[in-house]
Amino acid sequence: MTQDKKLAFIGSGVMAEAMIKGLLQRELIHPHNVSCSDPQAQRLEFLAHRYGVNTSSDNAKALAGADVGVLSIKPQMFAEVGPELAGALEPSALLLSIMAGVTTGNIVRRTRHKPVVRVMPNTPAQVGLGVSVWCCTRQVSESQREVTTQILRALGIEHQVKREEMLDMATALSGSAPAYVFLFMEALIDAGVHLGFSRQVAKELVVQTVKGTAEYAAQSDKHIADLRNMVTSPGGTTADALYHLEKGGLRTMLSKAVHAAFVKSQKLSKLSEED
Repeated sequence: MTQDKKLAFIGSGVMAEAMIKGLLQRELIHPHNVSCSDPQAQRLEFLAHRYGVNTSSDNAKALAGADVGVLSIKPQMFAEVGPELAGALEPSALLLSIMAGVTTGNIVRRTRHKPVVRVMPNTPAQVGLGVSVWCCTRQVSESQREVTTQILRALGIEHQVKREEMLDMATALSGSAPAYVFLFMEALIDAGVHLGFSRQVAKELVVQTVKGTAEYAAQSDKHIADLRNMVTSPGGTTADALYHLEKGGLRTMLSKAVHAAFVKSQKLSKLSEED
């Protein structure tokens, strides 16, 4: 469905490149149907050379004739860039945003464009294993929703929610979660070094264990608690380790951390509306 569509990326950073790479690898679009804009000439040269896409330093020029425009700029740049895009897209085109904390209401107001999809992706999208949670305005057609699904599946899995407020939940859970996992991995690696492993060996052991555990959970139909119990022998080493993690309040602290991220995301969304 995206083969004959023209996509334009406003902002050509890491996440935009991940989307371009995923779409091209899956042959969902042709390079000559992709346009990218960015203020950095070196970045545009790199993308043109690496992927064969069209580039421009002019945002409105990049959007001209596009079926889907992707807002992949930093949120703090939107107040300046948004008004520049007003009228650049055809009214029937789709505007897809991956800007964190910028609501659909703000996007519609600044760009004067009504068919808008807002997406909360996460960093594993860079390797095609991401999670993208999205919502859309009522002006987005069924065919545009299908296109959105295809685009986001190039990054991993996608999940549509009915209420935009749920994107704040997704921000706290899946959006910020890679940082939680990295912190956990860092702590495990440090523990391994403390035991006597070299840092490189400790990293290899931890990274492969986390990767394998995640895949094991994905392929299993058992509850996560059941999987944990399968690894925990009564009176064994794992049981002793888990006792100390529970005693230290791991569950409570993690729950509080996710809730804090949720509250912060809500505040940013409200500031976006007031901006």
